[in-house]
Amino acid sequence: MDTIAEKKQSMKEMEDFMPIMGTDYVEIYTSNARQAAYFYQSAFGFKPVAHCGLETGVKDRESYVVQQDKIRIVLTSPLKSGTEVGTHIDKHGDGVRVIALWVDDAEYAYSTAVERGAESYFEPREESDVHGRVVRSGIKIYGDTVHIFVERKDYSGVFLPGYEPWDSGMEIKPIGLKYVDHMVGNVELGKMNYWVKFYEDVLGFRQMLSFDDKDISTKYTALMSKVMSNGNGRIKFPINEPAKGVKKSQVEEYLDFYEGPGVQHVAVATNNIIDTIAELRSRGIQFLSIPDTYYDELEDRVGEIDEQTSTLRKLGILVDRDDEGSLLQIFTKPIQPRPTMFFEIIQRKGATSFGKGNFKALFEAIEREQELRGTL
Repeated sequence: MDTIAEKKQSMKEMEDFMPIMGTDYVEIYTSNARQAAYFYQSAFGFKPVAHCGLETGVKDRESYVVQQDKIRIVLTSPLKSGTEVGTHIDKHGDGVRVIALWVDDAEYAYSTAVERGAESYFEPREESDVHGRVVRSGIKIYGDTVHIFVERKDYSGVFLPGYEPWDSGMEIKPIGLKYVDHMVGNVELGKMNYWVKFYEDVLGFRQMLSFDDKDISTKYTALMSKVMSNGNGRIKFPINEPAKGVKKSQVEEYLDFYEGPGVQHVAVATNNIIDTIAELRSRGIQFLSIPDTYYDELEDRVGEIDEQTSTLRKLGILVDRDDEGSLLQIFTKPIQPRPTMFFEIIQRKGATSFGKGNFKALFEAIEREQELRGTL
């Protein structure tokens, strides 16, 4: 007879029918991958890892892989007109095309997802070289974004078959980034619940949190959001949709300029946000501006904190607290010409939430940027 512990474990495994171990990589389609790779190395402290292109036998694209701790970013550009990569960039500008998920069995993940309603991006395929084999498969999600399942337990190479080690020759100074904390998707009005159900039914995610237009609103704009998380909690996908407001919301602006749904921002974690942001600012990274008044009542709102308020004020870092602890966060301005994708830097000190207490200050900061762009 099974023990109680064994029964509980069996029930847990049945609930998590789509075991995903973590984020494998994020692939950004960009008009100049070589220059983008330099930017991520010099500004964000990512180390060069791998490369593919004409020298490796790839004729239609060039990709550079950079990495910092567990964060792996692939930067890809087209080598000729009329390619999938180029068409994507022409429509959306620079942006996330692939959110790759690390799995133990890419064939099982694909067949299960498709059986449960996902649209195929590509069927399971084995890729191999002298370092072993990788199995990958893909499904479509919102807009032109895709998930690729990556099974690499039998591979010891630098990244994937077809890639060669790459050393840019730069002296790289990491800035303390650790892993992808969450990735936010913006979808059309009325589509948030559709994609929430997709992640529940197809990938076995559960809803962690929900924010409506009363939680996320200012005098002018509003949006709604639901946060989805996978079985082990390592992957979190907030999904935003616009809500009715006096003026155009940040989600509407994103949808206009990205010309459809897509990844709004990538949140990356650090264990020392003070040092990380001080270094990023010294390297020229620009962040949303927070008014001094935010800090006047900070400790009254969140209680005692470890950091000096004067330091947070100087760097523009936001603070919030939930029942589990506190968090610190800050948001870059868009990192490409279109006002679409940006990065969030976050440090969690026990908190499992997403900075609800900062929404008003953050969204007012975004509105100030929108006003400067003439898109509010």
